[in-house]
Amino acid sequence: MINTEPHLCFRSFVEALKADNDLVEIDSPIDPNLEAAAITRLVCETDDKAPLFNNIIGAENGLFRIMGAPASLRKSPKDRYGRLARHLGLPPTASMREIIDKMLSASTMAPIQPNIVSTGPCKENFIEESHIDLTKLPAPMIHQADGGKYIQTYGMQIIQSPDGSWTNWSITRAMISDDRHLTGLIIEPQHNWQIHQMWKKEGRDAPWALAFGVPPAAIMASSMPIPDGVSEAGYVGAMTGSALDLVKCDTNDLFVPATSEIVFEGTLSITEEGSEGPFGEMHGYIFPGESHVGPKYKVNRITYRNNAIMPISSCGRLTDETQTMIGPLASAEIRKICQQAGLPVTDAFTPFESQVTWLALRIDTAKLREMKTTTKEFSKKVGDLVFNCKAGGTTHRIVLCGDDIDVYNGKDVMWAFSTRCRPGLDETFFEDVRGFPLIPYMSHGNGSPVKGGKVVSDALLPCEYTIGKDWEAADFESSYPEEIKQKVLANWTKMGFREE
Repeated sequence: MINTEPHLCFRSFVEALKADNDLVEIDSPIDPNLEAAAITRLVCETDDKAPLFNNIIGAENGLFRIMGAPASLRKSPKDRYGRLARHLGLPPTASMREIIDKMLSASTMAPIQPNIVSTGPCKENFIEESHIDLTKLPAPMIHQADGGKYIQTYGMQIIQSPDGSWTNWSITRAMISDDRHLTGLIIEPQHNWQIHQMWKKEGRDAPWALAFGVPPAAIMASSMPIPDGVSEAGYVGAMTGSALDLVKCDTNDLFVPATSEIVFEGTLSITEEGSEGPFGEMHGYIFPGESHVGPKYKVNRITYRNNAIMPISSCGRLTDETQTMIGPLASAEIRKICQQAGLPVTDAFTPFESQVTWLALRIDTAKLREMKTTTKEFSKKVGDLVFNCKAGGTTHRIVLCGDDIDVYNGKDVMWAFSTRCRPGLDETFFEDVRGFPLIPYMSHGNGSPVKGGKVVSDALLPCEYTIGKDWEAADFESSYPEEIKQKVLANWTKMGFREE
């Protein structure tokens, strides 16, 4: 019996959002050429309900409907992270701390290996090799300046090491190149790049699959920088307490989630390359006419569910899946790495306001004082650790915060950074580490596009290293006695104010 709980089946996940009143079904004809993405982009920028386009112009034989903003934010503060929580089987009211804790839970557990089934919903329909024409699919054009139709923005790329010991799942962009090929961006040192290099040494193209509408817990793990050599299927099993149901591809020996909405099967070339881009990425910029060279993926077979749904991410300025997935999941791994190294880090988060280029670390200042360290020594120790690990690849500024700062609250982090970190004097720069080339100030700014540009900004005041906090915040929480606060809160709506 295949598990169809919402966090283990995308179709059930869509129904769960509908039950949450977090889904808008649109039955009028919608053009995949920019219109679907434009609606999705406005949803992301206004934290509105996820759109499900049931009538995509050009769709034939059940290929396909489109769903936008599958992991974006909700408007209500009470369930702001509800879509992410639903990915993990948590209540929609779960906090970001609870979401991160859930993602990290499997790091200390034995993997639960997947359950191999003979068939599944993803096999309900198929298109054989001779009838595949990717250019005829109603693939979305996401931004008008994009270099092509990026059909892959929220699917799960699947590739396995030549010896079969490591299967990697990841989300990496890919656009339609011609009737049978996609072209995508693979960046060192990502896991798919590492495995691609292994196949180059073997002298053979890599078996490959791309699954759309996979179990939400699986797509979350695909975004998480788990350690080298760890296969996401077993990690997801441990995290959810349930073995994932996988089914073998028809044309190669890879396995895909049995409830996937759509599956492309084929090969990733080690020799054939194509032009891809530009594309409006996670930092909110497009540079028209700029392209990159990437390897080609050949599609040899397509299988899909009845009335299939293609999830898309309309990437750009805040807030969409590129921020809600990449940032928090990287910060989760960084928190674990810091704690394993004995650093007094209690929480880690990438503020959305920074386009997740910053990482705020909450420091246990009592333990910090026990270290008898200095701002320079501590900043160097943190930077050396984080900026030289894979999970820290997308982070360019680390903000060290005290116990009183909620690192999940961007206003808190900005307050600490703006008022406690003296520019220059309280900052330690790192120019000999790998940079993230997709950030515009790297690829289109001054200096090397792939090296440096990183800094630890110490927003801990000197007293927090020695005697402890010697100030009181001028805010509602700190500046009034408890009886006054309770009276104000009890009468808040009666006085005519909105309930928070």
